[in-house]
Amino acid sequence: MQRIALITGATAGIGEAMAEALASEGWSLILTGRREERLEMLASRLSVTVKTLHFDIRDREATTQALESLPDSWKNIDLLVNNAGLSQAFDPIHAGDPNDWDTMIDTNVKGLLTVSRLVSQWMIARKIAGQIVHLSSTAGKDVYPNGNVYCATKHAVEAIAKGMRMELNPYGIRVSTIAPGFTETEFSVVRFKGDTNRAAQVYAGFQPLQAKDIADALLFMVNRPAHVNISDLVILPTAQGGGGIVLKT
Repeated sequence: MQRIALITGATAGIGEAMAEALASEGWSLILTGRREERLEMLASRLSVTVKTLHFDIRDREATTQALESLPDSWKNIDLLVNNAGLSQAFDPIHAGDPNDWDTMIDTNVKGLLTVSRLVSQWMIARKIAGQIVHLSSTAGKDVYPNGNVYCATKHAVEAIAKGMRMELNPYGIRVSTIAPGFTETEFSVVRFKGDTNRAAQVYAGFQPLQAKDIADALLFMVNRPAHVNISDLVILPTAQGGGGIVLKT
């Protein structure tokens, strides 16, 4: 039987790399994101069956409608990867913009909850031993100055994953988190709202992780035997000592 994976935030970076990795092993894919053109470009170059869904995960109604629009056969999801997430700005709490806070909370936490709730219901109804993988961050393990709300959202992802692991245990559904450290994607460009020079400085002077490194970790997790669940995987570049500590040359 063909395995089906749903990946949120698949238009770039880690989500895109995960789609490529799963496609290399023959998974059928449901890819979601805000940038429709990028989704279609990615789908066109993958050698597997792909369904794309274009919506903003912050919009609960649009997210639910898009997922519910899937044909019944595409709702037989074996793997959910909650990858959609972002950071906005880099300010101390007293200088933060509440609009940035809303964007992070609505994307990283509420969006994840909306998708997880619906897909887990489908998994339970089918009585399959599905798997749900949340993209967390080392920011979900520790905090750093000016990362206050972003770190809070990733701490929330960690807590939600732990609760889901307990609650979905009776149904044989594996729940996992992957917590990457410094990974060179569009993350910092988005955080700094298009300032590519400032974003480049984040990764200057050391070798950061690449999206493919995280995608390889996902393949390792999903290919474990059914009785094995890698519940929490932290991945750091060698130069990262922990938190925001990085050895730069």
